[in-house]
Amino acid sequence: MKRSLVIGCAAVALAAGCGTASAQSKFDVLLGGDAFFQGAYVDQDNDNGLRKTEFANRFRLTVTPTAKADNGLEYGARLRLRANNGTSNVRTTDYDRAYIFVNGTFGSVQAGVTNGPSDDSGVIGPNVDGISGSPDGFYSIYYGVTSLPYVTGSLRNLESGDASTKIVYSTPSFGGFKLSAAYTPTYGSSGTDVNRRKNVTYNDMGEIQAYYKGAFSGVGLEASVAYQFAQAPTGFEDLSSVHTGATISYGAFAIGGSYAFSGDSGYRKGHTGVDDNQVWLVGAQYSLGPVILAATYTDAKGANVGTGAATAADYARAHIYQAGVTYTVAPGLTTGLEYSFVDNKSGGVNNDANIVLWDTRFAF
Repeated sequence: MKRSLVIGCAAVALAAGCGTASAQSKFDVLLGGDAFFQGAYVDQDNDNGLRKTEFANRFRLTVTPTAKADNGLEYGARLRLRANNGTSNVRTTDYDRAYIFVNGTFGSVQAGVTNGPSDDSGVIGPNVDGISGSPDGFYSIYYGVTSLPYVTGSLRNLESGDASTKIVYSTPSFGGFKLSAAYTPTYGSSGTDVNRRKNVTYNDMGEIQAYYKGAFSGVGLEASVAYQFAQAPTGFEDLSSVHTGATISYGAFAIGGSYAFSGDSGYRKGHTGVDDNQVWLVGAQYSLGPVILAATYTDAKGANVGTGAATAADYARAHIYQAGVTYTVAPGLTTGLEYSFVDNKSGGVNNDANIVLWDTRFAF
C-alpha cells in the first residue's frame, strides 16, 4: 500500500499538469558544475604504514536541457557527470544523476537516477558544504585501516543517498511547507539495469519527507522530518529509518542539528553485540563578510559495514569533533581549512585520528 500511494501521487500530479500542454519550439540547455582540490594531513593511532599526506580532486558537470509549454509547464532532463575515480591512474567518468522532470502548479516529478528526498533537502545543521566543520564533508575518505560507523556515510535516512532509479514527487511550497515522496523498486539498480529478483537487496524502498523553511521577526527556521522503509532479503531486518533536523539562524549566526535512528535495519536476524544504527550531531556557524567560521560535533554508532553483515566484530562507535574556516575569494571560488578529530573504536580496536584538510572549490 505504501508503494502504491507513492506511485499514485506522482502519476496523478503528472497527469493533472500535462493534460493540455503544448510545447514551444525553443529548448534551453544549461551547463553548470563544480570542482574541488583537497590536500590532507592525517595523524592516526593505527596507520599500518600509511603516509600522512594525500591529495584528492573531483570535477562534476551538470547538463540540463529544459523547455516550457504554453500552459506554463516546465519540463526537461538532467545529467550530472563526474570525473571521480582515479585508482592506479585508471581514470573513469561516471554519473550520479540522470533523470527527466516536470514542474508545474501541481508540484514537481523526477523520474530516473537521483537521490532520495532527505538526502536532497533533509536538514542536518548549518554546515553542509563539505568544509568549515561540515558533518557532510570529506574527512572520512582520508581515515584509514579501521572503519567508521556505517551511519556516518548517510547522516539523514540510512539509504537516502542511494541514487538508484526511482520516481520522486514533491508538492508546491505552501507557506514554507513542502511534502515529498519517493519510490525505488530495487536498491542499487540504475540506468538500463533491470533487476526483478527478490531476496538479493532492499526492494520496494519508499521515503516520505516534510520540509519547512521560513522566518519570524528576523529569525530563520529550516526543518525537516523524514521516514524511509524497504523490504530486506530473507534472513535480514527490513529497512526502517527516521530522520529529523533543524537549523535556526539570526543575522550572521546559525545553529542546528539532527538525529537519525535506523535501528537494526539490514542486520542479520538474531544478531548480537551490535547497537542500533543511530547518529546525532549539533553544529554552529558565524559569517563575517567573506569568512565563515564553523564547528560541529557528531556522535555515531552501529554496524561499520553495509547491509547484511552485522556481527559483534563489526560494531563501531565514533565521536567526531570538527572546526573550520571558509573564505570566499571571488564569486564561485572558495578556499577553506578544516580540522577533524575522530575518536573511533571499530571491531574492538581504537583508532583515533587528527585530520587537517585544505579545500579549494570552484562552482559555476
